[in-house]
Amino acid sequence: MVMSFRVSELQVLLGFAGRNKSGRKHELLTKALQLLKSGCSPAVQMKIKELYRRRFPRKILTPSDLSMLHIQAGQLPSATALSQGTVCHLPYDHGSATVAAALLPPVPVLGPKHEADVQHLSPPIHPVHPDVKMKRLPFYDVYDELIKPTTLASTNSQRFEEAHFTFALTPQQVQQILTSRDILPGAKCDYTVQVQLRFCLCETSCPQEDYFPPNLFVKVNGKLCPLPGYLPPTKNGAEPKRPSRPVNITPLARLSATVPNTIVVNWSSEFGRNYSLSVYLVKQLTSVMLLQKLRAKGIRNPDHSRALIKEKLTADPDSEIATTSLRVSLMCPLGKMRLIVPCRAITCSHLQCFDAALYLQMNEKKPTWTCPVCDKKAPYDNLIIDGLFMEILNSCIDCDEIQFMEDGSWCPMKPKKENQEICQASAFNGIEGLVFPPAASSLYMVSSEGMNSSEGKKKVEVIDLTLDSSSDEEEPPAKKQCPGSSTALP
Repeated sequence: MVMSFRVSELQVLLGFAGRNKSGRKHELLTKALQLLKSGCSPAVQMKIKELYRRRFPRKILTPSDLSMLHIQAGQLPSATALSQGTVCHLPYDHGSATVAAALLPPVPVLGPKHEADVQHLSPPIHPVHPDVKMKRLPFYDVYDELIKPTTLASTNSQRFEEAHFTFALTPQQVQQILTSRDILPGAKCDYTVQVQLRFCLCETSCPQEDYFPPNLFVKVNGKLCPLPGYLPPTKNGAEPKRPSRPVNITPLARLSATVPNTIVVNWSSEFGRNYSLSVYLVKQLTSVMLLQKLRAKGIRNPDHSRALIKEKLTADPDSEIATTSLRVSLMCPLGKMRLIVPCRAITCSHLQCFDAALYLQMNEKKPTWTCPVCDKKAPYDNLIIDGLFMEILNSCIDCDEIQFMEDGSWCPMKPKKENQEICQASAFNGIEGLVFPPAASSLYMVSSEGMNSSEGKKKVEVIDLTLDSSSDEEEPPAKKQCPGSSTALP
C-alpha cells in the first residue's frame, strides 16, 4: 500500500506518525518503509489503509491489473512473479529495502489513457475544510456559520467546474430571520438577518477578502442567484471583473427547519488557484448603528493630537525651512460642510479630519474604506473620534479654518472680509442716490476746498468720471437718453 502512495499521501502519513515529511519522493518512501519496518502502531496502520482506500476507492482488481507497479525506480516485476511471491529489490540512497511482493496489494494500471479516468478519484491538493478565515465586514454581525470555508478545488480535467453544497437552518435561525422582517422600511432587502454567501481565495496566511471565481454561476434551490454586476474594464482587453462583496441569498433560501437548502456553484478552473466558499447567518447593520458604536468607543484624548502637532512643528535641523504653524480646515473633505463628528484612522499621519457620519454613509453604499484625505486604507476598526477637534468645533463657531502653533495651541483664522461693500442705490436718475464707500475714493476726485471752514461743514465737489468728457471742448457734453425711453441709446 505504501509503495503505491504519491508524495502528498506519503507526507500525510509521515506527518501523522510524527516523522519529518520533507524531501523528495524516494526519500519519503524510504522513511515510510522504515516506519513500517520498525513496527508501527495500529493507528498508523489504519491511516495507511485509509489513505489507500481514498486513493483507489472504486477499482475492482483483477490479475491482469498487476502488470504495472507505481514504483519510481527498479525493474517492474511481472504479474506471475508477483503472484508467486517474488521479492522485489529497490535501490535507495540509504541502502536497499526489500519488500515481499506478496505483501504488496494489487495496483491498478495508470497509463496515459487511463489517467483522466481516475482524476476524480484522487484527493484534492487542498483540504476540504482549509483553515481559511474571512475578513470581518463592518456592516454585518455574524450570528452563525452555516457552511464553514470549503475548498472549491479544481480537478484540472475540465474547463468548467461544478460543486454541490447543502445547509439546513435550525428553528431558532428561521425565527431570527422571520422576526427581522420590515425593520428597515424602504431598504432593498426585507430581512435584516440574512443568509450570506461568500467566496474568497483559498489562502490561510491572513483573513481573506471577498473574491469571486471567474465565470461564476450560483443556483440556490434550483434558482439562479443574482450576483453583483461586472465592473467596466480598466484597460483594453482586460477581462471584466465583479466587485467582490458578499451575496445575500435569503430571498432564495427555504426558511424552514425541515427542508435543507442546496447550492450549486459553477466556475472556470484556473491553474494553481483555488477558491473557498462559506455561508453565514448575519445581521445587517446601518451607518447610523456603526456611528453609535464608534461614539460608544469613546473620544480620543486631545493630548494625542497635541503631541502630533508638536511632532509636526518641531524644528528639523536638516531642513532649511522651519515650519512654525499649521493650518487645518474645519470643513469635511467629503461633503464640503462643517465637521460634526471629526474622525480619522489611527494609521493616518495627517491632522485633517473627515466627518464620521458622511464617511460611514458612503461606505454603506460602496464599501471602499479609503481615507478621503490621504487615500490610504481607513477600515472601520481603525477609526477614532478626535477629542481636540471636538473641543475646537464646540468653542469656535464662526470660522472654518484654524491655525496650530508649535506649543499645540490654536487660534481661529478669520475669513477675509471684502473691503468694498455692495453699493445700494435708491434711484438711478442722479448721483445723489448713490452711497459711496470710503475705500472707493480712488474712483472719484474729491477737492479739499472748504475742509477747514470754521462752521465745520465739508463742501465736497464731486466730478463724475463716468460721464462723457472731452479735454478740448469747454461746452458741457450732450445729455444721455434715459434707458427707459423708446429711442435707441447712443
